[in-house]
Amino acid sequence: MSQSLLFPDRQFAAFLFDMDGTILTSIVASERVWGTWARRRGLDVEAVLQCIHGRRAVETVRSFNIPDVDEDAEVQWLMRAEIADTDGIDAIDGAAAFLNALPADRRAVVTSAPRELAKVRLAAAGLPIPAVLVTAEDVERGKPAPDCFLLAAQRLGHRIEDCLVFEDAPAGIAAGEAAGATVVVITATHSHPLETPHPGVMRYGPLKVTASGALSF
Repeated sequence: MSQSLLFPDRQFAAFLFDMDGTILTSIVASERVWGTWARRRGLDVEAVLQCIHGRRAVETVRSFNIPDVDEDAEVQWLMRAEIADTDGIDAIDGAAAFLNALPADRRAVVTSAPRELAKVRLAAAGLPIPAVLVTAEDVERGKPAPDCFLLAAQRLGHRIEDCLVFEDAPAGIAAGEAAGATVVVITATHSHPLETPHPGVMRYGPLKVTASGALSF
């Protein structure tokens, strides 16, 4: 079967992957934990669940301006609860094979999750833990700020303009754009179309990276 290039005339030096919703699905587990937290704090559950995707926990907690709350304690509670709840976490179709086919020095996972949680979820999904793993602790500003993707490119030794970012959430897409990377949107967990100028891909199975670094499908 012949394949086409997703980005004609582009070759990429490195590939930067968001984690939740991009290479693995953790929506059910995350929403269980955050729903419990919202009820504990007397917040509207649906309002909270609309805010959690693609952002660091501290930024979500802070956004609700809860009086007299210890943000660090809330984030620690959330992290422990999410580490303990891995039921339903699984790899996006084809993600493991696609990741394993890429050279280790050309791929990174860039997530808003804390490092310990990221490792637990990657293991639960049967995905490799990359040599370059950028997590919530590594940057002062989380997505949609570009810091995390810029740091990943730096650690891999490549210019961000030569990197392809795989994302699923608006905050992460905005971070990739702000960084100056090319962005592809993984739509496997989307229940509704996302308005974006970037190409969308449902699953990794048809994707291949050529020897020159082009992405074909």
